[in-house]
Amino acid sequence: MLYRYNHWAMSLPLTADPPALTTGDDGVVRVGGTRVTLDTVVESFRDGLTPEEIQQQYPSLGLTHVYSAITYYLHHRSEVEDYLEERARQRAEVRREVEKRFDQTGIRERLLARMQG
Repeated sequence: MLYRYNHWAMSLPLTADPPALTTGDDGVVRVGGTRVTLDTVVESFRDGLTPEEIQQQYPSLGLTHVYSAITYYLHHRSEVEDYLEERARQRAEVRREVEKRFDQTGIRERLLARMQG
């Protein structure tokens, strides 16, 4: 007996989901409409965390968004690597500016003294 495959096939709703990644006005790529950055998800993935573990660490993310972000990274590795390098340069520049503006000398001691006093 021969069966036609389309006889058994179910209709699937093939619709486009909203993008898992969005770029804010500040140029930072965030995942799933949350404040969690693509940087964070990619670094966690590189550190060996599974998508499920990443989602557990960042519960505001849906698991599908984590998988989407990782898939994007794997499909666009070169571009994402360039983006991550630029983000690291920006963070280093901000850190240098903050350190220039605010004296970091003795900050630990001042904080400890404030906590005790």
